[in-house]
Parts: sequence; structure tokens; C-alpha cells
Amino acid sequence: MTLQAKSVAPMLQTIEADLPAGTVLHLWLKARGDGDEARLFVTVERRDVADPSTRRIEEFEFFEVTLGTGGRTVLAYDATTTTLSIAYAFRPDTVLEEGIHVLHRDARTAPPQVPESYHFRPPFGWMNDPNGFGRFGGNAHLFYQHYPHDPRWNTMHWGHAVSQDLLRWTHLPMFLFPAAHLSEKDDGRGGAFSGSAIPIAGPEGEEIRIFYTEHVRDRQPEEQIQLSAVSRDGIVAGASEIVLPLRPEGLNLTVDFRDPYVFKGPDGLWKMLLGSRDRTGGVVLLYETTDPQGADGWTFVGIVHREDGFGMTAAECPCMIPLGGKGNDPKTRWALIFGLLTSRDPATGRRNLTSVTVGRFDGRRFEPEFEQELDFGSDAYAFQAFVDGEEPVGMAWLANWTDFSKKEDFLTAMTLPRRVLLDGDAVLTPPIAAVESLRHTLIDDTALAAGEAVPLGNGAVEIVLDLAERGTAFDLAFDHPDVKLGVRLDDEGLAIVFDAGTSKTPPRYIAAGANPKELRIFLDAGSIEVFADNGRWTGTKRIPGFSAARSARLTGTVAVAKIWQLKL
Repeated sequence: MTLQAKSVAPMLQTIEADLPAGTVLHLWLKARGDGDEARLFVTVERRDVADPSTRRIEEFEFFEVTLGTGGRTVLAYDATTTTLSIAYAFRPDTVLEEGIHVLHRDARTAPPQVPESYHFRPPFGWMNDPNGFGRFGGNAHLFYQHYPHDPRWNTMHWGHAVSQDLLRWTHLPMFLFPAAHLSEKDDGRGGAFSGSAIPIAGPEGEEIRIFYTEHVRDRQPEEQIQLSAVSRDGIVAGASEIVLPLRPEGLNLTVDFRDPYVFKGPDGLWKMLLGSRDRTGGVVLLYETTDPQGADGWTFVGIVHREDGFGMTAAECPCMIPLGGKGNDPKTRWALIFGLLTSRDPATGRRNLTSVTVGRFDGRRFEPEFEQELDFGSDAYAFQAFVDGEEPVGMAWLANWTDFSKKEDFLTAMTLPRRVLLDGDAVLTPPIAAVESLRHTLIDDTALAAGEAVPLGNGAVEIVLDLAERGTAFDLAFDHPDVKLGVRLDDEGLAIVFDAGTSKTPPRYIAAGANPKELRIFLDAGSIEVFADNGRWTGTKRIPGFSAARSARLTGTVAVAKIWQLKL
């Protein structure tokens, strides 16, 4: 498929591509002003195919066009009356392998120009929480909170991508759209918020059932309700149906009632976790159903967990996974993971922390045994995990609501995929083994250990440190054009050193008391991720902008120091 865009008249814009028969086009249009009509003319080999039009001026209207014949395809519109936000093409029978072909997107909505980056980013627009993370039909599917028309939070959709190894992703068509009345105005009144996905049996094989929160600001009696939809082809969602229209009564809950996470319990029934809060803090609600399709029959079991630490409000994006064994084995312990919305650690100034609590779960009661923080960098939010074969893996949004502003573009990524392991009374989150496949070239294995400054090439690197002794102090400083950046280990613990040079005092990103022996440090455009002692201590920090760290210098004694250039 080849394409090009050009202007053939002062304000007549055209986009041309060679497209085969059966290609589907997804298009978003809006009129530029009152009284204007936005129109897009689609021709194939100079034959008229479609001319979608709209007078909507606040928000883009979606159109789908299927090409009955193939050939030279032209999209033409008058830029004085019409704004075209996004246009992409795909073939339904091959899209899982080939992905979508983006024909047009506004320059502001495009992803950053960092071709060597190895983190997942959307093909356009805004992204936050991972949703419906799982493996279906052999492919790993990643859905995510998405607004396609601007790199700023707005009316939520679900984006979609597939992968075999959780690292190399193929972008798919938009999966889930907000309700029609929410798409008519550009005011962020709500949309299809976060949720999860499960495999179900269909008449022609495995299908995907998703669950999500529909949020409508100021709706009565509920702003937030839970909906479900089924995808029979793994590409688009079918019609949504309400599965939970009301919060449970008698618990004095606030309007927070969201982020359904559905999983198979130890008793073989589908369970659903929801994040909420009452007048004392965050709560995680538990529902269950005997319906093997998960379509209906959801009944409230009770509050499965409470948390009121660090001044948090609601529990967000809960998930629960078995650790170190099968979910139906009574000896297996379970991890309950969720975000502490608006929390603030007074000792470090970090906000919106993520907690993991390990305990026993019989399908109806959760008995906590110990709790720890999931990430000392705190920019691994809305962590969602699933059991991939024999072992849980998860991903998170590589950002934090603390840094977010509705008045500024906020391009972000997902974290590296991580294993979730149990080691005694500690949860470990190392990167998945496939991350080693990113190692392209060994840049250095002597100079960094000798205290020399080592150039980092394009800045997409993994640094491996084996300390002389456990807890040996070191200071790894990066020459970064935009921020002060480094990794330090001293008597206080393991820290990501970060200062953007603003007037605000930055938080301290530290794992107090950590004394690791081995570290893996991943740098990429816009991020740093630190995994110490196989993820016993994990820290993630978003870096504003997409400039690369230019070099690294190590102070301290290490047994081994290696730097790998990474590449997808």
C-alpha cells in the first residue's frame, strides 16, 4: 500500500493510496464553522464511491466506508469548510497480521518522532490506562483508554493493538466508541472508561467479552455504570449492554463505581472487582456470576478490601491474580493490585501510588497477609495483569495524573511488560524474558565500570549492573539535555534522581532501605525504568519530552557494568 497527500487547489486537499477491494476506511470529519458542511469525496479509479458529510462543528463524526473495488483511491475535501482528523485503512481478513494503514492524521495527534523507541505508544492522540489486557486466540491483546483527535484527555474510546511477544505491537482499528450522545460535543463529559476482557465460547470459536465503565458527568441516578460487549472477530466490539446499573445500597458509597476487572475465581466462577470509596477511604467491591458467558446474573458479594492510606480517595483500576500456583489451588496466594487515587506520600511527596496486597482468596473473602508498594517511581499507574500461560504478566500507564494538565499536550507510553512473582513475603515485578530480545548491540562492558563517560547512542539502552557487594553505594548520572537524571544507591535506599528544573520541589523517587545486588536500568525516549534484584524493587519515571540521554558516568565500585543498545 502506497499513499501520499497533496494540494491540487488552493484549499482542496487530497490523500491518495493504492487500496485493494474489500478495504475498509475509517474517517472522522467535522465542519469548520457554523453553516459549513464538511464533506469528503472518496473515489476509486476516478469512480465515485462515497461522500460522507456532516454539519457537526464541536466534535468529529465517524464514518466507515467499504471499497467494493480496488485501485487508486483518492480522498478529497475542501479545507475551508472541512476538518479531517483521522483516516486509516485496513482489510478485515488480514488486519490482525497487517494492522491499520494510517492515511492521514493531524501533526499534533501523531506520536513522537522517536523511531528507535521500544515502548508502546498509540498511532495518534491521547492514551492512558491499559484495558482488557489478555491473550485471545493466540494473540496478546492490549486495549487502552484513548482519545484519537487530540493528545489531551477527552471523551474516552478504547484503542487496540495485538502482539505475540508483548513488545512488538500491531495497531488495530478503534475497538470501542463512546455512546453517540457523548461524541457530539468536545467537552469531555464521559465516555467508555476502563475495564477488562475475558475469553468466552462462541458458535464459531473463542470470542472476547469486554467489561467497562460508562461515565456520564452529572447523570442521574448514576454517573458511572458497568457495561459489557462481545467481539466475535477480535477486531471490533458489538453492541453494549448494561450489566450493573446501580451501586450496591447501604454502603454510603460516593459516585465512584468503576473499572470492572473480571477474572476466574478459585471456585471456577467469574468474579468482578470494582473500585469505589466510602466516607472513610477507598474500597474494592466484589461481584460474581454463575453465567459461564459472564453476560448477566452479576450479584454483589461484598467489600473485599479497604484502603485509606496516604489521604487517598477512590481505589482505582483494581486487579487480582494468583501468584506462584494455579488459581484453583487453595495453597495459592493472590495479589490484589490497585491505584490509590489522589494519595500523597508525605515522606517523599510522590502522588497517586499503587499498592499490591497479598493474601488468601477463596472466591468470596480476601484475607490480607502483607502489603507493599508496586513501584517506587510511581509512574506505573493503572497496572493491569493476566495469567499468560503459567505466569501473571502486567503493564501500566507510564505516567501519573500528578503531571497531567488539560491545557497541555501529554504524549505518553505504556511500561515494559512485567512478570508478577512471589518470593517469600515480597512481590517481584521484573521485565518479561522477551525483553532480552531487544538487545541489539553491546555498547560497553569496560568503560562505565572504570568511571568513564560512555556515549549512549540514540539513548534507547539497557544498563546492567552487578555490584561488588549487596548494597554497595553507587551514583549513575546521565547527561540529559532537559532534566537532571540518574540512579543512586546509598544508605537511604535506591533512588531515581530526577529534577525537571521547575520552581516546584520534585518528589523523591526512592525505595527506602533497598540494598540490591543486581540492577537493570532501561532508558528510552521519555522514560526510565529500574529493576533491582529481579524486580524486588521496581521504579518507573516519565521524562517530559522525548530527548535522549547522551551519556552515562558511574561513580562507585561494581563487579560488572554493561550497556546494550536496544531495538525492536
